[in-house]
Amino acid sequence: NKPVWGTCPSITSIPDANFEQALIDLGYDSGEIDGHVLTANISDVTSLIVNNKNIESLTGIEDFTALTNLSCNNNLLTGLNVRANTALTTLFCETNRLTILDVSQNTALEYLECTNNQLTSLDLSGNANLIELVCNSNELTELIVSSNTALEILASYENQLTELIVSSNPALEILTCNSNSLTTLDLSSNP
Repeated sequence: NKPVWGTCPSITSIPDANFEQALIDLGYDSGEIDGHVLTANISDVTSLIVNNKNIESLTGIEDFTALTNLSCNNNLLTGLNVRANTALTTLFCETNRLTILDVSQNTALEYLECTNNQLTSLDLSGNANLIELVCNSNELTELIVSSNTALEILASYENQLTELIVSSNPALEILTCNSNSLTTLDLSSNP
C-alpha cells in the first residue's frame, strides 16, 4: 500500500459556458462543458478570436500567457482583465458592454480598438508602443495620449471629451474626434 505520487495537470477555470464552447470549437478544449480547460492547452496560444459568441466573461484569459492577439468583438462583456497577458500587441474588444478596461500592464500593446462600449475612462500611460487607438462611441470624458508618442491613428468620435491634446504625438497621421464636446483641441506640434 505505497502511495502513488504523480503530477496533477493544471487546470484553468472557465466559468462562462459560451467562452468554453468557443474554446472547444477552436480545439483548445474537448468533451462536454465542465467549467475548465487544461492550462497546457492554452498557455502557448498566441492568437484567440472569439467574436460573436455571447460571452459574458473571459475569466480564464489570464492563463493565455503567450497571447499576442485577442479579438472578442460583439459579445456581452462588462469587464475585461488582460493585465496578465503582457505579450498582447493587438486587442479588439468592440461592441461589448465594457465599463472597465485595464491595459496598464500591456506595455507591448500596439493596436487597441474598443469602440461601442460604455467606457468612462481609459488609462494609456503605460502603452508607449501604441500605434492605433480606436475608442469611438464610448462615454469618455478625458483621453490623455501624451505618453503614446508612437500613435499614428486616433479615432475618438462620439464620446464626451471636452479637451484633447495631441501635441506630444509627432507620429499622428489620422485624427477623428467629431461628435464630442471639445472646448480645447491642441495639435500644435503635429503636421
